[in-house]
Amino acid sequence: MNSDNVNIITGNSKILRGIHRAMILNIIREMQPISRSNIAKLTGLNKSTVSSIVSEILNEDLIFEQESADQNVGRNPINLFLKLNKYHVGAINIDSSITRYAVADIDGSIKGEAIIDTDSKNPEKFVEICIIELLKLCNKLNLDGLKGLGVNIAGIVDSKNLIVNFAPNLGWEDFNIGEAIRKVLPNIKNISVGNDAKSSALAELWFGNHKIDLSNFVFLSIGPGIGSGIVVENKLMNGEYQASGEFGHMIIFEGGDLCTCGNKGCWEAYASDRAIVSQYLTKKSDKLEHNVDFMAQDIIDMAKKKDELSIEVLKQTGFYLGLGIANIIKAIDPHAIIIGGKITQVWDIIYPEILTVVTQRAYFGRKIIIKILPTSLNVLPSLLGAATLAIEEIFDGFKIIS
Repeated sequence: MNSDNVNIITGNSKILRGIHRAMILNIIREMQPISRSNIAKLTGLNKSTVSSIVSEILNEDLIFEQESADQNVGRNPINLFLKLNKYHVGAINIDSSITRYAVADIDGSIKGEAIIDTDSKNPEKFVEICIIELLKLCNKLNLDGLKGLGVNIAGIVDSKNLIVNFAPNLGWEDFNIGEAIRKVLPNIKNISVGNDAKSSALAELWFGNHKIDLSNFVFLSIGPGIGSGIVVENKLMNGEYQASGEFGHMIIFEGGDLCTCGNKGCWEAYASDRAIVSQYLTKKSDKLEHNVDFMAQDIIDMAKKKDELSIEVLKQTGFYLGLGIANIIKAIDPHAIIIGGKITQVWDIIYPEILTVVTQRAYFGRKIIIKILPTSLNVLPSLLGAATLAIEEIFDGFKIIS
């Protein structure tokens, strides 16, 4: 036997059982309905081990079993399914102007959501307000409680230590958000905090509906800035200092327009919602104060009604998006680029511009063109991403602490 083809897992029995539990639980999540015997075939584990672990998961109330009619076999199989309406998690997505919060089930379905204005001046107090509002939503939905909480922020986040290293749009730096959360929710152990774009990629990986291989892809979140999440071999890439995927601040025009980061010529200075509004107002010679979130949507809505200036600005944005995407393709070589944000509402306007630029600049004789797609999620990706952070913890049955 060729040893190069053998995957060997070493470790004590507790770690191994945790690995097997996570593997079985995720197979049920992805392939339900599925029987114990089919799980054994897929995993290579013996049937008694599978049955033992399945019994434990049944006792945890994460799954249930049900007899299924099958005319091709003599005895109807007992299949396994995720158990819904039992384990709920909270999700909070903190943006510069609006904070969204929701309650989700373990299949990613949103049970209820709401919004509040973001007030970032006192981060500890604002986190407390967010959690109080989330708990009120739980009561409104007649839910007993939460099994976890995921929080998303645009910025550099230390997910391991639950610290916001730097969130420029909020003015937060070295903020121990984990400590602030635990003061309000001392009894919830499952607390996760992440970057909004990376979590959006995780949500697309777990709950997206694209019928393509998503083991290697880049998710681009187009909002006031540009964030990205990189998935390699089904794993979210964080980087040595939690700052991977900061493509929004790669320079595409040396000495170009000033970016919020202080540099000139950054990609997001040309292809974000903020850039759309800025370009529109420049062409209109309008210097009025504006709200980026609302005015970007106004421009998109006008483009849908065939407003020529709005269409011109959005086509220009598509061109600039193509420039950045071409660089990402050359750097990462992903199977797909997936885009989320308001701008996907006018995909028919921006996609042809993106494709033209990418085709000219990215491939160097490549025969297969990388897929560039709008997000398949019907919920705001960053909000579902926050929920996915907490859901992932429920399905990860083992931790190895060095």
